[in-house]
Amino acid sequence: MLIARVIGTTVATIKDEKLVGRKLLIVRQADERGVPSGKPFVAIDSVDAGIGDLVLTAAGSSARQTHATKDTPVDAVIMAIIETLEVDGEITFKKS
Repeated sequence: MLIARVIGTTVATIKDEKLVGRKLLIVRQADERGVPSGKPFVAIDSVDAGIGDLVLTAAGSSARQTHATKDTPVDAVIMAIIETLEVDGEITFKKS
């Protein structure tokens, strides 16, 4: 799993039929404080995340294990919206 920040949306009107009705969000890997640090990538949203949310993502074959992505051609999925991150006893992120 990776921590990521939702930074945008993607619209694809022509896509695999198994992706019809699925929201595609642009996310960027983030550190434990929620600061974006990696390259952007597109992930299927399975939890109704929105721009600015800090989320947990899964990639590769693990991305195809959620109810929304089972047997679909996806490489990344948003599977949780983070409310709080605590590292070494310190709260490093708290959703406002």
